[in-house]
Amino acid sequence: MSPMEPFGARLRRAMDERGPLCVGIDPHASLLAEWGLTDDVAGLERFSRTVVEAVADRVAALKPQSAFFERFGSRGVAVLERTVEEARAAGALVIMDAKRGDIGSTMAAYAESFLRKDAPLFSDALTVSPYLGYGSLRPAVDLARESGAGLFVLALTSNPEGAEVQHAVRPDGRTVGATVLAHLAEENAGQSPLGSFGAVVGATLGDLSSYDLQVGGPLLAPGIGAQGATPADLPRVFGAAVRNVVPSVSRGVLRHGPDVVALRDATERFVEEIRGATAAG
Repeated sequence: MSPMEPFGARLRRAMDERGPLCVGIDPHASLLAEWGLTDDVAGLERFSRTVVEAVADRVAALKPQSAFFERFGSRGVAVLERTVEEARAAGALVIMDAKRGDIGSTMAAYAESFLRKDAPLFSDALTVSPYLGYGSLRPAVDLARESGAGLFVLALTSNPEGAEVQHAVRPDGRTVGATVLAHLAEENAGQSPLGSFGAVVGATLGDLSSYDLQVGGPLLAPGIGAQGATPADLPRVFGAAVRNVVPSVSRGVLRHGPDVVALRDATERFVEEIRGATAAG
């Protein structure tokens, strides 16, 4: 199997060509109902295929939330496999939002599920949790590097509860979140035009100037839309790192479904707003 171009390089090109937007695929029960769909595997598949049809050929990335597929058991996972395959075939990078985190052989097995090139759920990148210690992610880091995939590591998340861990101060005076960012900068050292190991940093967090967000890789930024952040907030939150930000929008786009044209129009509006806000970055 031929080597794949590193995720960071592929993401940089996709962001430049299609705009820096990631659309989440979050088929939770209330959204299925809003679309007039049944809360079952048939509704799940209709929802997912509609999102892929509407936007996969025009956004940099799609981010399926695996939990909303897993809740339907093996048939839901089969829908997730098809969603990943169809999204990638249409040219979107797929960021699997699974937030896996464990140690040793278990972490290695999670990595193989999503980052091994011949795996049914192979994705361009995977969200992971470092809160069993950053070193616990090493199997995922190594396999991602080998397969040309990437990781997005939870660093400074948009949920308020995250602060009790991420803002905790270590004996060396650095916060836990800052330590995660420093590890990512080491992983990306020497990579151009963009490293493959990114951080999840919430767009709702306000002034982050006390953190060094220049990690050499992408910053996946949830919180735009339903959580209250806007594209105009991005330069203030991310400062000099704003050009490497991949804002993630879910409900702000998905609430316009199931109409394909409306989904596309909403996506294009977000792309233009984000481009305008980050152009000076």
